[in-house]
Amino acid sequence: MSKYTKEDIYRIVEEENVEFIRLQFTDIFGTLKNVAITASNLEKALNNQCMFDGSSIEGFVRIEQSDMYLYPDLDTFTIFPWRPQQGKVARIICDVYDAKGEPFAGDPRYILRRQVERAKKMGYTFNVGPECEFFLFNQDENGQPTTITHETASYFDLGPVDMGENARRDMVLTLEDMGYEIEASHHEVSPAQHEIDFNYDEALSSADNIMTFKLAIKTIAKKHGLFASFMPKPRNDAYGSGMHINMSLSRDGKNVFFDPDDEYQLSQEAYYFMGGVMEHIKGMTLITNPLINSYKRILGGDEAPAYIAWSTMNRSPLIRIPSSQGDSRRVELRSPDPSGNPYLVLALCLAAGLDGLENHTLPPKAVDRNIYEMTDEEKEELGIESLPLSMDLALEEMKKDPFVKEVLGDHIFNKYVEAKESEWNRYRSFVTEWEVKEYLYKI
Repeated sequence: MSKYTKEDIYRIVEEENVEFIRLQFTDIFGTLKNVAITASNLEKALNNQCMFDGSSIEGFVRIEQSDMYLYPDLDTFTIFPWRPQQGKVARIICDVYDAKGEPFAGDPRYILRRQVERAKKMGYTFNVGPECEFFLFNQDENGQPTTITHETASYFDLGPVDMGENARRDMVLTLEDMGYEIEASHHEVSPAQHEIDFNYDEALSSADNIMTFKLAIKTIAKKHGLFASFMPKPRNDAYGSGMHINMSLSRDGKNVFFDPDDEYQLSQEAYYFMGGVMEHIKGMTLITNPLINSYKRILGGDEAPAYIAWSTMNRSPLIRIPSSQGDSRRVELRSPDPSGNPYLVLALCLAAGLDGLENHTLPPKAVDRNIYEMTDEEKEELGIESLPLSMDLALEEMKKDPFVKEVLGDHIFNKYVEAKESEWNRYRSFVTEWEVKEYLYKI
């Protein structure tokens, strides 16, 4: 059932004195975009008549196919609590359509919608609970971001050691004003690193929530004179930031991953789902970990999983099964980081899990030891493989798995590969400060 009708939105805009409405959408790389309109153009927007130039968005279309239309999802309407009380600003998340009135194949939200519909036809609802980590750094005298922090707090510390506590509290209250149910918030392992977790929701809403979450965190951080970064590994001397994805399937409102009679309290469907994700994770990694910097986090340990295994006992494998049971039984994928496009990440996770269900793909046996402490021989004996550990390897794995191309579609797959190949080539030809310090005086 829809949350809002057009009439509801007209009424709220008038009653709340909303003057600007941001029509938001996301490009294939996970960057939030928007077209801002005034309230006088709201009717045109709600009738799907707002157009933009798709050729100006990286990875969208060529200039001769540039006319794109925004179709607002009315249920995503919300008023930004951080804007002025007079002349308020609201937003609506939109789907992107082409000039023929067809869903645009390059719209990441459409890619996730397709997989959600596929799950629905199989009788399932895909539920997701993300855990988003981020850093709060100082800004310089010009208001530009740095990687400097003067705090020394660590896991679960509180003020005055946790110098970002007030900003984090403000973030939580702001998110709650926007309708979020915040499950927990706390300081993370590294100085200036934080985590805010919000409650489970259906997949499309969760992806929307992640995009809104990032915008809210950055906005509130700036009000506190700080810069919020979702970069996976911004400092050599700090743990990286992850975006763990807690996943489950439900049927008729009941979690189908729980089986009280199983050794691990997991149902057969949970095993198949997990098996599908593990089978395709190498090909998915360029989407779940899309930056060159992403692999600095994976290679660095930092509780970031480099190995394709699962466990209920420790945090070193790719997949962990948290101890919660009943309707809270879930599979936690630990490799994604917050630089990933949430629509594409969740689309691939769901598609891989459904593929496992359809093909009865079983995962290997659980590994209840710390994999980081195993020798190479022990890992080989147990058949534990690693994720691709650099962008070029992830590119090759993505191109090798036809499943990924099928889920993303030709448009996004080809544009994404082209962009990442260019990024990798630019990176490997760039002389870094590390190289200068390491080699200049020796040669």
